[in-house]
Amino acid sequence: MTYTLIQPPFTLKFREMSKKELKDYYQWFMAILPDRLDELCQVVKQTSGFQNWTPDFTPDSLNILGEWFLLQVETRKRSQEELQEMKNQQTFPIDIHNEELTDRTFSLAIDIGMYFSQVLIKNNPSLSWKQPFGNKKFADYGQPLLTGFGVVSLNPIRIATSLAYGLSDRTRNGKRLREIYDYGLTKI
Repeated sequence: MTYTLIQPPFTLKFREMSKKELKDYYQWFMAILPDRLDELCQVVKQTSGFQNWTPDFTPDSLNILGEWFLLQVETRKRSQEELQEMKNQQTFPIDIHNEELTDRTFSLAIDIGMYFSQVLIKNNPSLSWKQPFGNKKFADYGQPLLTGFGVVSLNPIRIATSLAYGLSDRTRNGKRLREIYDYGLTKI
């Protein structure tokens, strides 16, 4: 099976999107979620050594999914234009890595974030989705978030993308996905 990259019909520059575009994005996200879960489950189960993975939305399913993700994460060299644009956007000078995640890895991170969200919801029915429109400076402005963790909301896509970066530079391992789940539940 060939893995089909997710193709959002939006820019994903959430702070630049109108409220209508953000609401349309949210509706698209919720509508595409089941299809993306199917896509992820198929590609994992067709990978040698992972055929027996059971995508049953249990916390234990995150263990194998995290190990699989570790083997899938890929990076590419950033172009000089990308590096310069990042430098131009900095308020304070910080080191910029020359490596960036590939489009396939970003797509897998979105799919894994969606799966992660469903594991959380299925094992804690007090959680629900919301879309914040308060302050455009909020890091998750206009994005689908899980609420029900007290005052904190969780962006499962950001979590999976951050995990991908950690896996790519080997500061994290495949067990981290389950660790994040376990940590999140202690905060509910």
